[in-house]
Amino acid sequence: MSHVVQGYNPRTGQPFGEPVAKTPDSEVDRIASAAAVAFSAWSVVPAADRAVVLEKVADALDAESALLVETADGETALGVPRLTTELKRTTNQLRLFGEVLREGSYVEATLDTANPDIIPPRPVLRRVLRPLGTVAVFSASNFPFAFSVAGGDTASALASGCSVVVKAHSAHPSTSRETARVVIDALREAGAPEGVFGIVYGTESGVALVKHSAVRAVGFTGSTGGGRALFDLAQGRPDPIPFYGELGSVNPTVILPGAATPEIAAGFAQSLVMGVGQFCTNPGLVFAPESIVESLGEAVAASSGGAMLNERMCDSYKAGTDALAASDLVSVVSTGVRPDEAWAVAPLLFSTSVKVFEENLEKLTEEHFGPAALVVTYSSPSELHSVLAKLPGTLTGTVHAAESDHAEAGEVAEILRRVAGRIIFNAWPTGVAVAWGQHHGGPWPSTTNPLHTSVGATSIRRWIAPVTYQSWPDALLPAELQDANPLGIPRRVDGVLGVH
Repeated sequence: MSHVVQGYNPRTGQPFGEPVAKTPDSEVDRIASAAAVAFSAWSVVPAADRAVVLEKVADALDAESALLVETADGETALGVPRLTTELKRTTNQLRLFGEVLREGSYVEATLDTANPDIIPPRPVLRRVLRPLGTVAVFSASNFPFAFSVAGGDTASALASGCSVVVKAHSAHPSTSRETARVVIDALREAGAPEGVFGIVYGTESGVALVKHSAVRAVGFTGSTGGGRALFDLAQGRPDPIPFYGELGSVNPTVILPGAATPEIAAGFAQSLVMGVGQFCTNPGLVFAPESIVESLGEAVAASSGGAMLNERMCDSYKAGTDALAASDLVSVVSTGVRPDEAWAVAPLLFSTSVKVFEENLEKLTEEHFGPAALVVTYSSPSELHSVLAKLPGTLTGTVHAAESDHAEAGEVAEILRRVAGRIIFNAWPTGVAVAWGQHHGGPWPSTTNPLHTSVGATSIRRWIAPVTYQSWPDALLPAELQDANPLGIPRRVDGVLGVH
């Protein structure tokens, strides 16, 4: 067994960068234990001060952007334009959480005054959300910045007052190492406690991290199989801990008759092949009238694929799509262009009828991670109601409709909202805005907990839990709960929400 993690260039299949040593269990223990010690200090740093630290980390990442993007492109083949944008998204996430911390409503401060005249009598109760402890963050393969070392899980966990230990993704160890260096240096210069952020390498280190007694929650973005294994590990501990996993998603799109145009077909193909189809919101399942299938096929045929993130993903995509093509359940509509690169794949579009799809739903909703999609044809939108309700949980559900379709669009949306976390109208699901109103989650298997999001301001809720202080003197309460509201944050007092 190798004792190092080696990155590769997906365009050439050749090693990239210096190998990184796998982290032995003894070192995982040291890093996790140091993070637990740092948590005690970091968790009591005022929110406004934590905001300043996060912004300094963002500034440091921006300052090193040229090196970071060059390194990531060598390990992922995602391209400099895409990676430059992704790194800026990453630093914007850190800055968003600075806003969240200053605004303050994320702690859900709730104050009840005493009332001895009700049954049962009510004492003085003051409730607030407090950080859990050390969070283990598993980096994603398809977003080497935004969902990795300094990505949304790390940003939200640090913002909450938790310490973080990242398990680097094995597909981009050099990118992870360089990003971690920037983050650690920036945190140190900003005065954060030593050990508040750490990183480990290798599959075995991830297992050791989930099992470590110092770890109080886990954030994961990756495959359904890998996520399920770690979820079971987290739940099987003597002290089970929360596991927030973003796993597989087919992201169904419904094209209603009035929207079945060549322009819609072109937009679909563009979304399908974005990032070589390696987006968690890739539109892999389309319900459409027969009349648009030819246009969809032409758009996909004119599209180009690219190098997958690693050889395993390339092989999995080819094996899965080859098996689907060889089945008697679908027909191949078109194949796009495959570039001459080591781990490159071509876009693929398959089709089947809604009847065949519904009879083989489990098999035909398997995710083929990459630029492949299945179009399910229907004669009347009413045929879709029963089958949409049976779809597995998904991150997004999309509806394309003309004005003449609006009544039907409303009915479809009502069904989709039961299986999807974000419902999109006349747009495409790829691209997840970092905002207060964003929800990036959904029922199993898209995530392990449909109540929480991994993107947006409310993603911080994963790392905080409620504590109620009963009958405590004002001076001994957290600032968020003191009578004078010294932080000036929104609070609910005797049921009334306001800044009081």
